[in-house]
Amino acid sequence: MALPLYDSQPTRRVPWVTYLLVAANVLVFLITPMANFSTWYGEGKVRECKAVEFTLQHGAIPKELTTGEQQPIPSQVARECGPSDFHKVPWVSAFESMFLHSGAVHLLGNLVALFVVGMGVEDRLGRLRYLLSYLFFGLVAVYGFAYTSPDSTVPLIGASGAIAGVMGVYLILNPRGRFVSYVPPLFVLRLPAWVVMGLFFVVQWYSLRVDAVSEEKSSVAYVAHIYGFIAGALFAIAARRAGPARRRIAALSRG
Repeated sequence: MALPLYDSQPTRRVPWVTYLLVAANVLVFLITPMANFSTWYGEGKVRECKAVEFTLQHGAIPKELTTGEQQPIPSQVARECGPSDFHKVPWVSAFESMFLHSGAVHLLGNLVALFVVGMGVEDRLGRLRYLLSYLFFGLVAVYGFAYTSPDSTVPLIGASGAIAGVMGVYLILNPRGRFVSYVPPLFVLRLPAWVVMGLFFVVQWYSLRVDAVSEEKSSVAYVAHIYGFIAGALFAIAARRAGPARRRIAALSRG
């Protein structure tokens, strides 16, 4: 899969919301037990247990989202880490999960994509609409994942569903844009946006199909990426159609 590194499309304004989202994700990561910097969580087994408990408390668990009820700590976690007592509001965890990451590599991959793609989308949509749509795409991805696997108690974390939505917007609003992209293992190529975004969607769909028939399930929530991407593309299509309509109404009102 091609990872976009640089967007050749110039922007007209400083992408403050994209900067804010990147900073928020980094800061949240640094204060979680998944980051090596947060030494107050302890070391070794203690830290591992804290990370598991933190993920269960703040991650989006499908069964909690579909039932609206907090689920008990898995028995295996309770045996290995001891009992844990916390109160959780499931719908709040849908928002919290968008800013959590399992490790530095997970965080870096997401934020590179957000930084490169988000600047252009923020420039086209405007800051407020971009921020609200980002959160909306994240919620679509989280709840889409939950209702696809309603009985699952495995927590979902990561910004990738929301970022996939931003990628869907970019594809529709700027399909002729070009990205300098890293293509594993060693290539850096200048590719059209429709190639990069289209390849992303195809890889997610193919990986989902492979995961469906595999005995060893992947830890990547491909279906959440697909829901987010489709939500972004549909949102952009609606936004493109609404633009000319608003201009026609404005012209008629002036006339």
